[in-house]
Amino acid sequence: QVQLVESGGGLVQAGGSLRLSCAASGGAFRNYAMGWFRQAPGKEREFVATITWTTVNVYYADSVKGRFTISRDSAKNTVYLRMNSLKPEDTAVYYCACAAHYGGSYYSGATYDYWGQGTQVTVSS
Repeated sequence: QVQLVESGGGLVQAGGSLRLSCAASGGAFRNYAMGWFRQAPGKEREFVATITWTTVNVYYADSVKGRFTISRDSAKNTVYLRMNSLKPEDTAVYYCACAAHYGGSYYSGATYDYWGQGTQVTVSS
């Protein structure tokens, strides 16, 4: 059973920074990509960023380009999301996701096979 465990969320003032971590463990699986999605109250879940595991290609939502950076440590099966210049509109529950098969759009949640429990990020104005 693959488990994704997130950490690093919290409360920060606008303009501040946070770093989220997500470690994958358990089971034998092929990791094609790991990424982050977020869901604000009353809104649909949206794509934030993803990184492909072997080719290390990165993809970002337009709303976070230039402010967020995704990276990974393959030895630890861990993905990170560095978030700078945070804005109140970044407030959401952030979910880590893992794609264990090839194919599909990395911008779509349907592509991902495993999900973390979520970590709250709150940005105050």
